[in-house]
Amino acid sequence: MFTDIDLHEEINHSLMFAEIIGSSTPLRNVLWQVSRVAPMDSTVLILGETGTGKELVAHAIHKQSSRSKRPFICVNCAAIPPSLIASELFGYEKGAFTSAVQRRLGRFEQAHGGTIFLDEIGELPMETQIALLRVLQEREIERIGSNHSIHVDVRVLAATNRDLKAAVAAGTFREDLYYRLNVFPIQMPPLRERKDDIRPLVEYFVSRYSRQTGKNIRRIEGRTLELFQGYKWPGNIRELQNLVERGVILCEGDIFSVEENWLMPESVRRSRAHHSLTFERGLRLDENQQRELIETALSESGGRIAGPSGAASKLGIPRQTLESKIANLGIDKRLFKLNGLSRPVPESSDAPLV
Repeated sequence: MFTDIDLHEEINHSLMFAEIIGSSTPLRNVLWQVSRVAPMDSTVLILGETGTGKELVAHAIHKQSSRSKRPFICVNCAAIPPSLIASELFGYEKGAFTSAVQRRLGRFEQAHGGTIFLDEIGELPMETQIALLRVLQEREIERIGSNHSIHVDVRVLAATNRDLKAAVAAGTFREDLYYRLNVFPIQMPPLRERKDDIRPLVEYFVSRYSRQTGKNIRRIEGRTLELFQGYKWPGNIRELQNLVERGVILCEGDIFSVEENWLMPESVRRSRAHHSLTFERGLRLDENQQRELIETALSESGGRIAGPSGAASKLGIPRQTLESKIANLGIDKRLFKLNGLSRPVPESSDAPLV
């Protein structure tokens, strides 16, 4: 049985590559590509949905390269106003504009000898795309307010969640820049295609946030893992990480679990919120309608009342309220277990964490 530290080290050694966790086939393909291109000086274009770990891959390439002891400069192109992006990347001379009271080095000069990672490259304005193209072709920059070229020795890594081919066709991204960036493309798989990696990711994040919050979470509820495996994860690993952090913060025992409605579409949550208000206020539903809703929820949960997969959670009402309604309506919740309409997750299915 692992201690927290043992578990963390086991994950690091067997499943982690520069903080990239997992062993699924799609991820192994990405890591193979990283291992091949990292020692080279080639430009790499990392493609994929938001939250798939593109920046981690860029870090991994840098760490495995001959430039690993030199700077790694990360620039989020979408976070910088279009009017400022050129001065941010290439710097400026004193007096280049009203507020330029002294010379400032741009990110390319700061990254000299190392690597620059241009995240959200698809958001660059057209005039900055032209300047970047010159950097890639000539390895030279000009600070704003200067006509003197400066040589820079920088490896360029770029990433985007946009379809750059479509942007080229639409005239919003330069075709020549696209081909300059697309020397070695790496496509990041979405989490929904990495089902085998969900459990180690959850274990890693639970262990990490347990230590941060001073909690001693020893197991992961089996039903929670089932929910995670069946979810589509539109926000990918970032969404999973945030959800696990929330669950750890709210966890009061040594078993990690999440509420089922955290993974529901907004329309379903609204429907359950409506049922909750209906039950709480005693509105609209007669006894037969209430009985039907409760029996359906009991059937789906195998007679369980509490917990993320319990009937109370499905109906969006407190456990005590549901218990009271069951008693008042004379519903025998044991029948739903005996009839095997839905089986609860056995205690033995809980995944050991430590």
